Amino acid sequence: MEQLSGMDSAFLYMETAKTPMHIGGIAIYDPSTAPNGFVRFKDILRFIEERLHLAKSFRRKVVTPPLNIDYPYWVEDSDFDLEYHVRHIALPQPGDWRQLCIQAARLHSRMLDLKKPLWEFTVVEGLNKIPGVPKGSYAIISKIHHAAIDGVSGVDIATALHSPSPDTAIAPPEKPWLPERTPSSVELIARAQLNTIALPLRFGRQVAKTLPGLARLVQGVARGTLRSGFGSVPRTRFNGSVGSHRVVGGCDFDLATVKEMRLKVPGATVNDVVVAIVGGAMRHYLKGKSELPSESMVAMAPISVRTAGERNTLGNQVSAMTIPIGTHIADPLARLTFAHDEAEASKALTKAVGARELSDYSKFTPSMLTGLAARLYVGLGLANRVAPMFNTVITNIPGPPVPLYMNGARLVTQYGLGPVFEGMGIIHPVFSNCGRITISFTSDRDIMPDPEHYQDCIQESFEEMKAATLGKPRERAGETKKRSRKKKVSLATVDGTKVDNAA
Repeated sequence: MEQLSGMDSAFLYMETAKTPMHIGGIAIYDPSTAPNGFVRFKDILRFIEERLHLAKSFRRKVVTPPLNIDYPYWVEDSDFDLEYHVRHIALPQPGDWRQLCIQAARLHSRMLDLKKPLWEFTVVEGLNKIPGVPKGSYAIISKIHHAAIDGVSGVDIATALHSPSPDTAIAPPEKPWLPERTPSSVELIARAQLNTIALPLRFGRQVAKTLPGLARLVQGVARGTLRSGFGSVPRTRFNGSVGSHRVVGGCDFDLATVKEMRLKVPGATVNDVVVAIVGGAMRHYLKGKSELPSESMVAMAPISVRTAGERNTLGNQVSAMTIPIGTHIADPLARLTFAHDEAEASKALTKAVGARELSDYSKFTPSMLTGLAARLYVGLGLANRVAPMFNTVITNIPGPPVPLYMNGARLVTQYGLGPVFEGMGIIHPVFSNCGRITISFTSDRDIMPDPEHYQDCIQESFEEMKAATLGKPRERAGETKKRSRKKKVSLATVDGTKVDNAA
């Protein structure tokens, strides 16, 4: 039995029928590399069953103390049923990308059963008309509750389910799996009392660990080497209440091209390029709706604080930093420079205080108050009344540079799925794998009724960045003609950066 942290519990408390708090992805596989040239559903079930012991998330469920007097616990599920968690469907013909995205959005909109281990896989056959994907491929749409994993522990699950060659065997567990006895209410209340007694001492130790970081922060701000904040965050259509339906989409790019783009700005990273591309995409989308704010929109970027010894552990070990993404800048290269500079400033601020120390404070938030605050925030519609803390989330999960296989089928590509919630109606998961990088998005259908258009905005932003950094023409047919029909906007220069006069 293992207790959830304050951060893990918050993801449970934030969940409503409109805001399920699971993350996941769309992984596409080519079965032609399997030993028999095909993969059956029962082969996938057997493959997963052989690897259940490699990741704790698979067979653990949540047990909540009475009246939420303490954080919940993970307990091995004595009624674990693999076939409940792994489902099987097929797309109607032609089996194209949009059909797969629609199906993924429907699955992603539904809550997980909180009385069972918090994950589901849906095998989707019939992928016959997706560019760059071999005909006859299948997808696995995954859903895993954010209370159980963050991006890094999600990689641990992916590692458990993949191998570096089509025929790699897995060693059996050292000892048979045995479920735990579910603790009684009396036991949970007793544990809560012990935790309450120890809380002041643990809080004092945490404050002592944080004081040096706060001193560095004050000194840095006083000397001008650190910035204490980035100003206000503009309100957009993505920063109010959300509905219960989702849209998803994404684009696939060559990772080597992205790495080459970053060289145009000294010190820039792949993350900086991704942030600038997302900034350009959101700029195009909102500008087309006459809703582009005059100041830069801001993204929240998770930072893993998980140590090597915490691999394959449940829960979230993350902090976060905020990065202005340059939506107010028309020129792609200037936007990349801006995103890099702002990211460096945010990293310096986070490093001064200590990302791990900041994230550890979530352990001291009272469980009952956390749940009540989350319910009031949703019930009172406060997302429409209070200023947003950020406009979107951009989370980058790097993958291996070598091919991966599941049940002998080669992983062709993967796209991320993430939660949206009150006040934050779009998330951009970014995956890289074997020389490719995908920029995906999950949003609310009421907020974004035209996901195909936003997907085009991501592609357009990428092509603009490539032209600006590498001097290469755009690859999209008809792009020049389409842009020539757009209304011209006068530009001004502020500190060497082009910005719209009337954004």
